[in-house]
Amino acid sequence: EEAIFLRKKITLLRAFSLLIGSMVGSGIFISPKGVLQNSGSLGFSLLVWFSCGLLSMFGALCYAELGTRITKSGGHYIYILETLGPLPSFLFLWAEFFAIRPANSAVVSLAFGRYLLEPFFTPCAAPVPAVKLVSLLGYYTVLTLNSWSVSWSARLQTALSVVKLLALALIIVPGMMLLAQGHTENFQDAFDRQSLALDKLPLAFYAGMFAYSGWFQTSFVREELVKPERNIPLAVIVSVITVIVGYMLTNVSYYTVLGTQDVLASPAVAVSFVQRAFKSLISVVPVLVALSCFGTMNGGIFTFSRTLFVASREGQWPPLFSMIHIRRHTPLPAVMLMFPLVTAMVCIGDIYHLLNFFSFSRWLFIGLATLGLIVHRLRHPELRSPFKVPLFVPVSFTIICLFTVAMSFYSDPVNISIGCTMVLSGFPVYYLIIHRQMSDRCRSVFSISQDFLWTKLPSFFPALSDYLTHKLQLLLEVVQQEIKTY
Repeated sequence: EEAIFLRKKITLLRAFSLLIGSMVGSGIFISPKGVLQNSGSLGFSLLVWFSCGLLSMFGALCYAELGTRITKSGGHYIYILETLGPLPSFLFLWAEFFAIRPANSAVVSLAFGRYLLEPFFTPCAAPVPAVKLVSLLGYYTVLTLNSWSVSWSARLQTALSVVKLLALALIIVPGMMLLAQGHTENFQDAFDRQSLALDKLPLAFYAGMFAYSGWFQTSFVREELVKPERNIPLAVIVSVITVIVGYMLTNVSYYTVLGTQDVLASPAVAVSFVQRAFKSLISVVPVLVALSCFGTMNGGIFTFSRTLFVASREGQWPPLFSMIHIRRHTPLPAVMLMFPLVTAMVCIGDIYHLLNFFSFSRWLFIGLATLGLIVHRLRHPELRSPFKVPLFVPVSFTIICLFTVAMSFYSDPVNISIGCTMVLSGFPVYYLIIHRQMSDRCRSVFSISQDFLWTKLPSFFPALSDYLTHKLQLLLEVVQQEIKTY
């Protein structure tokens, strides 16, 4: 009897849990290897981690202002649409659906499966088919939960956020204890310039920013937030500072216990850390890490389904995906749309190749969204936002994002070219299907075709069937007459 819409069920605590739960996931447990490998040394890798945290804070502040200026849900998509126009927003949607989001979900799912199975196969590596099977089962579980209830998804996110912080604490505490006892041998000659490769730094930033990714999640559920003007900036600032401190201490603990060579050689850094630090918790920490990944999967499905929902409402995606379950109040079609692509990427993908593949597209459009904030300020100087950041924050963040994207072509040209091709493939789709400024002739042909498909065609087949049946009866009568005559 009531109107059907997405309810305001995201409180400040749930917003904080959504951000923590989305940021602290698989990244801190798989990215240290990628950051160290591409930065070249321990010291430079720590600088990359801190720089990525600072850059994430800049981006989060920009998105907090955008969230108070633009009152719709949808995150990157709606910000680009409202500031830069329909073409770049559709290209983002196209790349997000076919490349960014399924690859991101596949990376997190694979990390979930690997950490959940690792204790059962130690000291051997878990079989790849088993890892992929468990990864898919975890993803399908989260998919079902998000289809069932918004409240239960939010409650699960809050509970798993506590688990994530506990997992970080179990890694930080023993590392800090060893460091306090004077075990600093792994930090000797931390800044080795001979192993520094500048052309690989963008890939190190991609790995680090992947670990921090999630600071923008509240922008996807803006319409479901309670008091968004106050809660968005507050949740963003507190959560990003918490994660920066946690990540820096976690990496120091990794290097204190393992050293650079063991970090590079480990397929699951947290498991190797537990094996070295305290074997009594050998089966506990990997499970906590797997639950952290589970929470990240939950947050990703929860937010991306809102992007598809808003895009359908804006007319750039099929209308089916703007529908809400009449009893559950969940965007059920939008939630379910992703599982075929994620399933395919989990089955055929490798974590680090997928990481580079989707990072190019993601940071390109995040840079465009913050560029849109600058454009929006210039276009609407009269608009008084309840939260405003200094202009150098969006300017510097945009320049760094676009520079990193450009540099990545030198670092990993194959995967980056695939990501670029995926983005560019959206151009013909936009102009053939979405673009509203078609010529009158094209529009009339399209309307005639549409009219035929939806009105004439359903009645055409019964008429054709009756006609053929009548002709067949006449033919049979002729044949029977010929037989009698013969």
